[in-house]
Amino acid sequence: MADGGAGNWCLIESDPGVFTELIREFGVKGAQVEEVWSMDDEMFSKLRPVHGLVFLFKWVPDSTVEGTPVQDSRLDNIFFAKQVINNACATQAILSVLMNTNHPDVELSSTLIELRDFTAGFDPATRGLALSNSDVIRTVHNSFARQTLFELDNRAATKDDDVYHFVSYIPLSGRLYELDGLKEAPLDHGPIPEGADWTQAARPIIEKRMQKYSEGEIRFNLMAIISDRRAMYQKQLEQLQTKAQEGGMETDSIQSEMARNAALSLQEGGMETDSIQSEMARVQMLISDEEKKMERYRTENIRRKHNYIPFIMELLKILAKEGKLVQLYEQAKERSEKLHQARKKQKTK
Repeated sequence: MADGGAGNWCLIESDPGVFTELIREFGVKGAQVEEVWSMDDEMFSKLRPVHGLVFLFKWVPDSTVEGTPVQDSRLDNIFFAKQVINNACATQAILSVLMNTNHPDVELSSTLIELRDFTAGFDPATRGLALSNSDVIRTVHNSFARQTLFELDNRAATKDDDVYHFVSYIPLSGRLYELDGLKEAPLDHGPIPEGADWTQAARPIIEKRMQKYSEGEIRFNLMAIISDRRAMYQKQLEQLQTKAQEGGMETDSIQSEMARNAALSLQEGGMETDSIQSEMARVQMLISDEEKKMERYRTENIRRKHNYIPFIMELLKILAKEGKLVQLYEQAKERSEKLHQARKKQKTK
């Protein structure tokens, strides 16, 4: 959410498959997005390393500021852009993480590196304008637009509308920062305890934000930008294969020694080899799972981008010809009205 615009930016779905493909179409290598289902240690330990968190929530006016706005020389080392256009907050939140990531697993594209370097001396508002005027970023973002039959007015949200917003949380130089394009500056949430995983510092802040809402409010979404799991597992598999080969050489050497020691060494070596083979099978299964997941993402994104309008128009024509269209329309209208009244009633509670 924001005012103004630099060209049209569509609203895109908050989904790990969408965001993962978005990152890769930006040309970034070594990163993907996973949805965070719970806030416990086990969930985050499975995702490490986590390069940043992207939090979606229902925006409500709130004058309370958690954290300390950064106003000093640290601004020179934080990529922070004001959000100046509608519908771009998801992409901007993701870019805020990527642009501030310094990890060997993640490789930025030339497009993002050039944008980061070009805007290095800009203030946040001007940097936001530069980002919004990037044809490459806007084109990739808009490639996830849903096909619509009618052009609808892009009216501003009213007080009765639900408005959603994305913010990012990142670790940088031993401190935790919140990057919100609607704020004037990054928010410093303090130092990350030495030896602790930075997400342990971020979780209480996100949970506190959730608790501000009425009981029963569940319209939150938390995504983690993490290292490419398939690439990580592939490295693990290669290391295990090397270890297995080295183990085989050691066993050959042992066989030339005295019979008793050789037998004992072979027995122990065999157990180690079995363990390595078992671990290799487990890692290969993880690689297979990741490949299936990425294939599922690809299929879902093709369906999201496909133009179903010609099919829908033909279906409507057939229903009208068979005299079923008006009846189905009235039934759909009745269901929609009931749903609207139910939501309205829920808001008044």
